[in-house]
Amino acid sequence: MKTSVLLDVLASSLLAGEANVEEAHARLVHTLGRNFRWLRPLAARYVKAFAQRIRPHRREVIAFLRSDIGLKDARERYPHEIEIEHWLTEPQIMQPAAPAASWNLPTIESAGALSEWLAVSPSQLLWFADLKGLTAKLNSPRLRHYHYRVLRKPSGDFRLIEIPKPRIKDIQRQILFHILNKVPSHTSVHGFLRDRSIRTFVAPHVGRRVVLRMDLQDFFPTFGAARIATFFRIAGYPESVADLLAGLCTTTTPRSLWSNLAKQGDYTAAYAARDLYSRPHLPQGAPTSPALANICTYRTDCRLTGLTKSAGAHFTRYADDLAFSGDRDFEKGVDRFSIHVAAILMEEGFTVNHRKTRIMRQGVRQHLAGAVVNDKTNIPRPDFDVLKATLTNCIRKGQQTQNRDAHLDFRAHLTGRVAFVESLNAAKGRRLRSLLHQISWQP
Repeated sequence: MKTSVLLDVLASSLLAGEANVEEAHARLVHTLGRNFRWLRPLAARYVKAFAQRIRPHRREVIAFLRSDIGLKDARERYPHEIEIEHWLTEPQIMQPAAPAASWNLPTIESAGALSEWLAVSPSQLLWFADLKGLTAKLNSPRLRHYHYRVLRKPSGDFRLIEIPKPRIKDIQRQILFHILNKVPSHTSVHGFLRDRSIRTFVAPHVGRRVVLRMDLQDFFPTFGAARIATFFRIAGYPESVADLLAGLCTTTTPRSLWSNLAKQGDYTAAYAARDLYSRPHLPQGAPTSPALANICTYRTDCRLTGLTKSAGAHFTRYADDLAFSGDRDFEKGVDRFSIHVAAILMEEGFTVNHRKTRIMRQGVRQHLAGAVVNDKTNIPRPDFDVLKATLTNCIRKGQQTQNRDAHLDFRAHLTGRVAFVESLNAAKGRRLRSLLHQISWQP
């Protein structure tokens, strides 16, 4: 028997259930039809190797078997006795990890079932998932799944907004509504969740002696396709389905996009962005990306919450913005505390933007996500004055004279800004709302 066939069948046997020694040993015995003495030690080594991995990848298990000294010795000692007694011909089934068993996710156990669930043909499914990154190599923008908008950060780096086209956006919305929205979120998370907002994000930090603000660099591109596929395997989906779901929710940016910027003289920033976005990642702009980012940050949120409670402080997160606050005891050790936070984030695969780290005591303006939190939630006075002046000029000179950034729906833009102020300070919001109602929107 070919070694590759044996390893593939043994890997399938080990991956067919939960990773514990008794079950793994029983599955190996069933597959080979004999209880060789070396099978239990092999099962024990397998469980130990993947103790921190709820759902290892098939190729990782095959690599483990290929390098296992005990299995290699058994193949040499019993070359004619190791035969496959029971071939695994059963279809793959949903195998959620223990925490995911109660999520009530849709049952999708094959690529064909996934294409049927999404109402696309199998060939269209492979095209949209793009597991080989072929669309990033195409020169025709019409054949790509995303529109691109490059923004320049104040630091000089680039931020890329990747807007999915209608067909793949509909697919992502279905994944969001029927799968991702059923996954519970950590209580410390306040971004992109129903009944949570910037107001709930900053509320625990109002009136504290010290507020620590930290920022994660390149938040969405940090999450690679392998990390997303791991989540879908933990949710119970077979490996082939999990890889396709991950492909539908991630993308690879064409390198030519950054080459054009480099030709304009932005060599360092453009090439850094090219290296970052040329790997499969969560696109900022896809409806599934915020939910997946929150899900994949769950363990980080748990660790930071535990650290914060041990320091007698408070912690909340809104996307890539992290906020910690406390009173006198926390203020004494806030510098050392920030180092511990950075260490946890680094261990979890994130990069801290240290230029945006701020330790804000009561003597200065304590601000988080555009809100002031010294005594009560409020909007910064300069931002309020600018918005008030814009609304007043819209009344006096006409709204078309104030749309300097060419917003497609300037009325909706101003309405959203006024609603934000209302959520932080009701009295100031009412004053601005009164001005908004006086604007004439006739062309």
